[in-house]
Amino acid sequence: MPNNKIIPIILCGGSGTRLWPLSRKSFPKQFLNLEENNNQSLLQNTCERILSIKNIDNPILICNEEHRFITAEQLRKININPKSILLEPFGRGTAPAVAIGALKALEKENNPLLLVLSSDHIISNKDNLINTLEIGINYANEGRLVTFGVKPGYPETGYGYIESAKLSNIDQGAEIKRFIEKPSLIKAKEYIKNKNFFWNSGIFLFRANEILNELKRFNPEIIENCKKSLNESQLDLDFERIEIRNFSNCENISLDVAVMEKTNLGTIIPMDIGWRDIGSWNQVWDYSTKDELGNASQGNIVFENTKNCFFKSEGRLIVGINLEDIIVVETNDAVLVLNKNKSQEIKKIVENLKNKDYKESYEHSKVHRPWGYFTTLSEGKNWKVKKIVVKPNSSLSSQLHKKRSEHWTVVSGTAEIEIDGRLSILKKNQSTYIPIDCKHRLSNPSKSILTLIEVQNGDYLGEDDIIRFEDIYGRINKYQQN
Repeated sequence: MPNNKIIPIILCGGSGTRLWPLSRKSFPKQFLNLEENNNQSLLQNTCERILSIKNIDNPILICNEEHRFITAEQLRKININPKSILLEPFGRGTAPAVAIGALKALEKENNPLLLVLSSDHIISNKDNLINTLEIGINYANEGRLVTFGVKPGYPETGYGYIESAKLSNIDQGAEIKRFIEKPSLIKAKEYIKNKNFFWNSGIFLFRANEILNELKRFNPEIIENCKKSLNESQLDLDFERIEIRNFSNCENISLDVAVMEKTNLGTIIPMDIGWRDIGSWNQVWDYSTKDELGNASQGNIVFENTKNCFFKSEGRLIVGINLEDIIVVETNDAVLVLNKNKSQEIKKIVENLKNKDYKESYEHSKVHRPWGYFTTLSEGKNWKVKKIVVKPNSSLSSQLHKKRSEHWTVVSGTAEIEIDGRLSILKKNQSTYIPIDCKHRLSNPSKSILTLIEVQNGDYLGEDDIIRFEDIYGRINKYQQN
């Protein structure tokens, strides 16, 4: 009798640079809230929408090690207890990620069904999703490798397409004829006129052994290296670090290219689930609620004689006058202004900023840590001012800095501070000074949020000027910076 358990494999990689400056390498789009009237991130919504699927098990998540604490914290907030959080040292495409997930699933289950999901998609019709997955299970139980296609609503050039063989029934599956990478506008307009063309949703359903067998058939080195890297992985608190040397030998390749374009087991099933892969600001505008002139806004925005624009402010007032087809996104350290129809060019601009060593290209001024977060408020050549927020009953590592001193002032909450072995308690408006080369630790012993202002002075103010002696989150030695 086949194992009916379904293990979700949730892929949390990717940097989402086309949604810069909101999405960056340090905090990519899967951790952002992009859905209106919804206070949860795309990752949280992905995890929650599948809970009512029959025989669903706890998920296996695969993410970059840099994002491990963000991932764990977001799952904790929605009471999701993952089966595993596997940490990739770097991205190698969806084929190695799915291989690692399938191998991990087989450690405790006998050939379970695997539901592979991207963590950053929007799906507005959960009931249709569940009904379509039920159809997919029937095919997966017959040994098919199932993917799901979304009927195109317009000629999108930012998505991949799948051409199916002729569908005998719109509610059933068909063999896959071919995959098409992101097409030109001319081609996309042709595809949407043909009922056998679909957007590639990136959602898969298959048995663990079936996908591993096909991977071994077409890319045996991926299976070999993934087995070795998983066997030599290391547990780190609630995470499992994939061994880097063997994993680096995996080809950087998608599951579509590695298997689905070559196998004769592929099946595509149409789905009408309100699916969106929000990968550009133009798509955010398209998805958003608009006023009578086609404008969408988030934050403190005023429009005057303006049409078809999207403005987002995280703080400052933005006023748009006599504009059309303009995107403006303001964060506390960067402002983006671009033509709405040129949204796909942001990725190239972000790469240019990175090459010119703009830290804004990859890092937010708000940096998340397992104990809370800090925000850089202002800085100069030899000084920096930060806002530090520490969660209840949390603690920073015991540490020292070789090149900077720090001055802390409590804004709200209670701070327990240890300096060279001496403990003290600071309340609102109280402060302390930590000299260079002085061992210290900051903790929040209360049930309330601790907020303080930190002023740094020194010749070097980088986050890597830190020597850790003790840390409850395991960030010692080679993992110090995160």
